[in-house]
Amino acid sequence: MEKLSRYIIEHSSQEHEALKWIRKQTNLRTNHARMLSGPTQGALLTMLVRISSAKNILEVGTFTGYSTCCLGLGLPEGGHIDSLELNDELNDIIFGGWERAGLKHCISLHNGDALKTLEVLAGQIAEGFKPQYDLAFIDANKRQYRSYFDAVFPMIRPGGIILADNTLWNGKVLEEPLPSDAQTVELAAFNRMIASRKDLDAFILPLRDGLTFIRKK
Repeated sequence: MEKLSRYIIEHSSQEHEALKWIRKQTNLRTNHARMLSGPTQGALLTMLVRISSAKNILEVGTFTGYSTCCLGLGLPEGGHIDSLELNDELNDIIFGGWERAGLKHCISLHNGDALKTLEVLAGQIAEGFKPQYDLAFIDANKRQYRSYFDAVFPMIRPGGIILADNTLWNGKVLEEPLPSDAQTVELAAFNRMIASRKDLDAFILPLRDGLTFIRKK
């Protein structure tokens, strides 16, 4: 599998220097480097933004800003990203990476509880101060995926896309009996909820830890 991943990376568009810098800093300064989207998924995020011509993007879960940067590299001129992150201790890495990619001007970082921030953003959309989002990427606290989705879905325009990361959760959602940890229980419930909805189309791509594509009808 590692050999296949290396081949895919070597035969795809090369990783931006800013992304390499973020990966290096994340490995040096955090204990959770595996949380990064990485070159393969990152390239897919950039491609999806370009293909969909998404101009207004919402990200729930910034971490060190790698995935945000990938989304930003696909933005058309005048595009904007709202990125939500609870932890402000990594802001220097986040802003350093975005600046190296030339994206700092088109990304707004919102530190604090994501659900509270989503409530504020929803109010701004309802009052006409912000447009609905074309694309959203959910990659934050796995214990709250359904809550995030419920908050995000009304903010997405019809035909817009929601991406949810880690939905296979290292295969734990397939186990019988289902493990009792809160993350696995929530992700399994999230997957069942998405599969039952008639107001969207969905597909789980078995890339890395599972990436669910959701299209709002």
